[in-house]
Formats: sequence, C-alpha cells, structure tokens
Amino acid sequence: MKLGNIHAIHYIWLFMGLILFLLWSAKKKKSVMESFADRELLKDLTYSVNEKGHRLKTVLIAASIFFMMIALVRPQWGFEWQDVKRSGLDILIAIDTSKSMLAEDVKPNRLQRSKLAVKDLVKKLRGDRIGLIAFAGSAFTQCPLTVDYNGFMLSLDALDVNIIPEGGTSITSAIQTALDSFRGGVKKYKVLVIITDGEDHKGSTLEMAQKAKEEGIKVFTIGIGTTEGELIPVVDASGNRSYLKDRSGNVVKTRLDESTLQEIALNTGGSYVKATNTEFGLDAIYEEKLSHMEKREIENIMVKKFHERYQIPLMIALILLCIEPFVRRRKDSSQDSAIRSQEL
Repeated sequence: MKLGNIHAIHYIWLFMGLILFLLWSAKKKKSVMESFADRELLKDLTYSVNEKGHRLKTVLIAASIFFMMIALVRPQWGFEWQDVKRSGLDILIAIDTSKSMLAEDVKPNRLQRSKLAVKDLVKKLRGDRIGLIAFAGSAFTQCPLTVDYNGFMLSLDALDVNIIPEGGTSITSAIQTALDSFRGGVKKYKVLVIITDGEDHKGSTLEMAQKAKEEGIKVFTIGIGTTEGELIPVVDASGNRSYLKDRSGNVVKTRLDESTLQEIALNTGGSYVKATNTEFGLDAIYEEKLSHMEKREIENIMVKKFHERYQIPLMIALILLCIEPFVRRRKDSSQDSAIRSQEL
C-alpha cells in the first residue's frame, strides 16, 4: 500500500487529542453530576437518559472523523503501468558574473538577486532541460543541459564574481557558448536567457544574435540595474568596504545598457524585461512566453500509476455519520413506563 498524501498522517495527533478530550469530558461530567446529588437520586433524575445511546453517538462521530483522516492521507493500492511522454524546451541561462554584478541597486546585489530568480524558475520546470553559462570577459558552460535540477542548483550556487578571471562583460561570448551547446538538432525548442547589466565591452553582439536566430535560438534578455548608474562595492581581506576604481583611481559606475539587450531580443524573436526589486521578470518570461512555446518530445517512460482508494474510508465515514442521528439520546416512553412500574 502507498500513501498519496503522507504529510496528512500528522493529523493523527489531532485525533488522539480528540479522544483524550472526550474521555476527560465524560469523566468531568460524571464528577460534576455526582457532586450535585448522590447516586440513587441521580438514577431517578436521569432514568429517561439513554447512556448507551450517548456513548454510541460519541463513538460513531469519533470513528467517522478517524476514517475521514484515513481518506485524507489517500491510501493507494494496486497499480497499472502507463506510458508517459515527456516534452520540454532546452533552456540555457547565461548569467553575468562580472564585478558590475556586485552593485546593490537591486537587493541584495545584482548577482544574488539573479540567482534567486533562476531558482524560482527551476521550480516551475516540468521536463525541460536547463543549463547554465557563466560569462564576464569570456564565457564557459557551468552546467550542461540537464533534467537533473538538483545538480543545476549546485552549479548555480557556485557562481560568483571570481569564477571567471578575465574582467569585463562579453555578451558575445555568452551567445557563442550557447551556440556551441545547442549545436546540432532541429532549429527550434531552443531558448537562451541572458541576465546582465548589458554593458558589452567586447565583440559584436548583434552579429552574434543574428547567428543565434539562424540556429533557431530565441534569446530573452533581462536587464538588471539602473540607467543612472551605481557604484560597485568591494570588500578587502580585512573586511574593509570601498568602491571599485579604474586604473586612474576614479570610482567606477556601472550603468544598465537597455538598448543593446532590446535589440538582441528583438532580432531573435525573444523579449526584453527590466528587472526591479519587486519584479525580476523571469517569471513573466516563463508564464507569457516559454510556457506557450512548442515543446519537443524528449522521451517516453513507463511509470506506475497507483489506484486511489480514499473512497473506501470516506464512504465508511459518511455511513457512520448517517447512522448517528438515528441513535436515541433518550429511552422510549413505553420503556420508561415499564422501568418505572418495576421500580414502584
């Protein structure tokens, strides 16, 4: 036997508490009545009360609650094999790991906020393959396309601004790495999501975007940061906080370059979203675009489908509840008269 809702089994403690309460209540009731009058007088006062009926009604209600809880945990037994077709997209997430991603105009900072948003996206995936690209002055595949979402999460957690020693930001390198990962196969079902501040310092992004389009890759871009610019905080080995400076000693200010990201998305049939503290934009891309895209059939697998049996305890509970109103709390008047005449 298998339980379809194992977490509901904890409700058994509520049932045990109910039983203890009923026992305590019965004992308390008896104690109060005995303090009111002696036993012989109580017999005369309560001669018409059907004690067995009272107890039976209580047992019926408690038993019905018990069987309802059994139904809630969804017992299952017996199964059949089903052929399940799994389909999905190939999604590559390219995250900028340059020093500019330490800017705190998006809390806690651009990089950490990006990682949190990607984790939320992974929770929505059902059969899609996902991979991770890290890029700064160059790019490499941090995690190849996989359906092992836990393994992907480990690779995502390992991202930091020191993972790529070459400074700067090269969106061109990120797209080229995606092209290498996607190489071969049909020219659809391929998605690249680029998360960056958009300040490309190397190469021609639009030419590379055109190559991605020719390979059937839809590129979605998320711009993170502000157009006004933000200082880049750095912390030295002693824990002292300062701001990043260029070779001339001037404080570096990083600005969001939205126009480049918009052109990349437009040229490849994707879309651009600007991230904010309240709405990152990755959820919107998934709900409005990715979830509606045509998906390729990845594989067929045979799975066990267990038969639900919660109907049985639920039916028992309903029968008990239907019986309960017919149990009398008081004795029949004819039976009362007979008992009284015998006593007299």
